[in-house]
Amino acid sequence: MSEDANSESGVQSQAQSHDILDTQIEEGLNELNRESAGLFLSALSAGLDIGFGPLLIAVVVTVSTGELSPPTMELLMASAYSLGFLFVILGQTELFTEHTTLAVLPVLDKQASVVDLGRLWGLVYGGNIVGGTLFAVFVIPISISLGIAEPSAFGEVATKLTDHDAFTLFGAGILAGWLMGLLSWLVTAASDTISTVAVIFIVTGAIGFMHLPHSIAGNVEVLGGFLATNEVTLADYGRFLVTSTAGNVVGGTVFVALLKYGHVVRGGS
Repeated sequence: MSEDANSESGVQSQAQSHDILDTQIEEGLNELNRESAGLFLSALSAGLDIGFGPLLIAVVVTVSTGELSPPTMELLMASAYSLGFLFVILGQTELFTEHTTLAVLPVLDKQASVVDLGRLWGLVYGGNIVGGTLFAVFVIPISISLGIAEPSAFGEVATKLTDHDAFTLFGAGILAGWLMGLLSWLVTAASDTISTVAVIFIVTGAIGFMHLPHSIAGNVEVLGGFLATNEVTLADYGRFLVTSTAGNVVGGTVFVALLKYGHVVRGGS
């Protein structure tokens, strides 16, 4: 390939990156300027919808234990995990871990303040946690009564997240937040619905396959273990929520928002 062709390809790539960044900043500003009640209700809906992922994981564990090989079970569980994110993202409701990147970019671009960011984070995170808690309290006892998921399945799902020290949980939370930030970037870059679905399925499936702690989906997973078994305590739940949330914020903010903004803006200059 000639030097001119390489140069033209580099210019096109940089222009595409700028387009993605501009779109993300615009979307972030729209969310930051959104009315508080609407934000909270959208986040509440997301917290409810994402609960179907952990529920389906418990169903898979219940019906597949002893029937399938461990690798096959892990793949099925990762696929089930992705469904909750598909419901949330395609439904265009507000998910906290997307906003650790999306809502930070307008602040970096000096079009919004840290106070604006704190307001959005508080409303979306609160709505997500309340929604997930309502889902767990309402749906998990029903699923056990219906016989579609065993209590032990919820305990198994939860302990894969809670049986780690705080340092490991925080580091794994960074990886989950990093991947969710990349997901936000890649969804913006996707050209059609099929591409969007594929990106969501692959990225969130990777998070589920590696059992990385996503604070919002994990809220339902760990609460499920607490409600259905005695394997998880309130202390375990609180430690998970605080540590995973902190890791998710660092992963989405530092490893995606700061780096993507920096390389696009500096590359453009």
